[in-house]
Amino acid sequence: MAHDPLDGLVTFLAVAEHQSFSSAAVRLGVSPSAVSQSIRNLEARLGVVLFNRTTRSVSLTEVGTLYLARVAPSLRELLSAAQEIGDADGVPAGLLRLNVPRAGFMIALEPVLRDFLEAYPGVDVEIAIDNRLVDIVAAGFDAGIRYGDLVEKDMVAVKIGPPIAAHVVAAPGYLARHGVPEHPSDLLGHQCIGFRHLTNGQVERWAFERGGESLELAVRGRLIVNDSVAQMQAALDGLGIAYMISGYIERFVEDGRLVRLLEEWSPPMNGFTLYYPDRRRVPLKLRALIDFLRTHRPAVPLTRVDRVVR
Repeated sequence: MAHDPLDGLVTFLAVAEHQSFSSAAVRLGVSPSAVSQSIRNLEARLGVVLFNRTTRSVSLTEVGTLYLARVAPSLRELLSAAQEIGDADGVPAGLLRLNVPRAGFMIALEPVLRDFLEAYPGVDVEIAIDNRLVDIVAAGFDAGIRYGDLVEKDMVAVKIGPPIAAHVVAAPGYLARHGVPEHPSDLLGHQCIGFRHLTNGQVERWAFERGGESLELAVRGRLIVNDSVAQMQAALDGLGIAYMISGYIERFVEDGRLVRLLEEWSPPMNGFTLYYPDRRRVPLKLRALIDFLRTHRPAVPLTRVDRVVR
């Protein structure tokens, strides 16, 4: 019996893009053993080895790289055509995979997620919470959400979510022990909870603006974290002063567990952007989400952090 020449190519593309059999399996919705078997069958049919495999890594061989360069453009066209046929009835459907930082999920996506799922029962949503900058195309995501200034120029970018700003907050107990800063420069004498960015490894500098005056401080403190929820919890525990964006602090300020400081110095920040590859046609499931986020933007972001606070 003649073999289908396209058999295994979608699996090959997924493994090549992810550099991982297990990640490709997640993307394709099959078992890792099924992925491995599909690649073995394809290699046997072609008479070549496409991947170097070790216990820790998967990489394309030289011939695998050449083969990918030849088949990937046509295969992506075929997959795009299949998507267009699937969208022909005009009803958004299918799995929508998103790569989102924690803050982007909490502020821009989570407040409208239930309504979106109810509005589009044919769309399933998978959200990967990831504060790193990743290649959403290689990782198999339909779209990503990031701060506007972090989106690559070759992506289509759509502003989403409410306006955000940076705020300085501390617990009443900390302020009772250490006093209230009256000017941003006073923070240099306080315990400030640092935040190390996963994207560049740098500890965040705190920026302030008032009128025509602006300054940026390299604050110091005994605690540095790389997660906003941990930073929020540390502030609630009275370990120091935190520099947080909108969406994390509102409820805690309202109930008195945190005090907002230096309010007149709070600078606006780049809001969130949904981005996706510049393709000829946007899948209906993604277009539905974009339109929904544009028309259902929350007016006031609400914090959800108290769900995990002790």
